[in-house]
Amino acid sequence: MRPGLPILVVEDDAALREAVCDTLELAGQAVVSAGGGNEALQLLAERTVALVVSDVRMLPIDGITLLKEIRIRHPYLPVVLMTAFADVDRAVEAMRAGACDFLLKPFEPKALLEHVQRYRLPEVHDDARAIAIDPLSVNLFALARRVAQSDSTVLLTGESGVGKEVVARFIHQHSARSKGPFVAINCAAIPDSLLEATLFGYEKGAFSGAQRAQAGKFEQAQNGSLLLDEITEMPLGLQAKLLRVLQEREVERVGGKQPVVLDIRVIATSNRDMADAVARGHFREDLFYRLNVFPLLIPALRQRGEDIAPLARHFLADHGARAGRPALRLSAAADAALRQHPWPGNVRELENVMQRAVILAPGDIVELEALHLAAAAPLAPSAARRPEPAAPAMTTVASPAQPRKANKMSEVEREHILATLASVGGSRTLAGQRLGMSERTLRHKLRQYRLDGFLKA
Repeated sequence: MRPGLPILVVEDDAALREAVCDTLELAGQAVVSAGGGNEALQLLAERTVALVVSDVRMLPIDGITLLKEIRIRHPYLPVVLMTAFADVDRAVEAMRAGACDFLLKPFEPKALLEHVQRYRLPEVHDDARAIAIDPLSVNLFALARRVAQSDSTVLLTGESGVGKEVVARFIHQHSARSKGPFVAINCAAIPDSLLEATLFGYEKGAFSGAQRAQAGKFEQAQNGSLLLDEITEMPLGLQAKLLRVLQEREVERVGGKQPVVLDIRVIATSNRDMADAVARGHFREDLFYRLNVFPLLIPALRQRGEDIAPLARHFLADHGARAGRPALRLSAAADAALRQHPWPGNVRELENVMQRAVILAPGDIVELEALHLAAAAPLAPSAARRPEPAAPAMTTVASPAQPRKANKMSEVEREHILATLASVGGSRTLAGQRLGMSERTLRHKLRQYRLDGFLKA
């Protein structure tokens, strides 16, 4: 059986294009072809492929120009270029532009098939939570599977609720460490005074209350993977100690004298702009580069619209089964409404909506009303602030004489957070739950909003 994702062959020489396609099809590969760069880009806009094999010398768009366009539009898609010996210099340029490899013409069918086996994106269908239908998600999980084969440190970034832990677990499950432990720690959820002992462990008597020795998260993850969630919320002093652990690959317990050699894979996550955190002095630059060995940006749910309905059905089946309602299914109107919703809370918000639908749906068909999407949407910024009288200090700080410093994305995030806080009567605990954000992170953001004049003291 041919795999679901085809290989795209781009060649303006019809005879050579046919020969390459025949070779791949005889080897059991699904194939689509394009006679030039423009046709290839149009095809890529309409469907997902596993690999692009393209000639370099083509008109009007040559292979290197096509490669650069693919890197912009489909950053995870592997590209192999075919080139004549006389174009080796251009092949080197192509490798620098992001090509996986190149084939020197003329090449044997065996060489072509070896490159296909080496670089093609694998299918993603063996993880219940790793639902990847949208091309962005297919490419993301394929790249995650590839990095899983190495021991490189991975940095996962993206908005809150996009599923960073799901990707982290996927990497662990598809690595050579899959039989080892997967240990996760939320750096924002543990008080600063306890975080060091939690991470590194402690010896008996190391501090008041340490009545027995305790291995830290690093030791607990031995021969497995350690997820450092919300790494940018870690205090600066502890960041220096973490840097040393990552450099030396050994950890020393609090109050201990004997270092423990580590054999672990580290995965870190953040929902903040890490470059901005470094620039502001909130995160160590040297630690950022130590963690940023293999960065993966997880797209927001609104950017991968084809995943919305499959994820909704997955959550509906999951929560429906737990509630003894396995026959639940979405109506056409509910399905359409889910696809059109902006999902500011991403996958976490979608799961909450489907869990609510399981409770509210009177029958087996989940209608639009049972989704209760109005409760999921934040209040308009003006409505959120209407009950509170304007404070003179707030007016002064937010006046044109003192312009806001936040960029558009941080402004959207701020308005969403403040609206959510207002909708729950100012409760940080409830707001954090709705936002999918730890109370500590929310407290940090609210403090910054007060300093910037967007929130009254």
